[in-house]
Amino acid sequence: MLGVSGYKTKKELKQQIGKPLSFVETSMFGKEYKSDGILSVVGPDAYLDRKWFATVKMQNGLIVSVT
Repeated sequence: MLGVSGYKTKKELKQQIGKPLSFVETSMFGKEYKSDGILSVVGPDAYLDRKWFATVKMQNGLIVSVT
């Protein structure tokens, strides 16, 4: 699961469709980010404040959808 940075709410993340994702790698097993595919993310802070979760679809390094 990736931690997103700079998005206080899931609604704020949804407003970024068409833009690159700002994220923090949290896995100790290797990189999770994919420029094409589906990502599970947590916010607003992966380490200190896990208030919301989302599924982000990426295409060509840009956010396509957030659910």
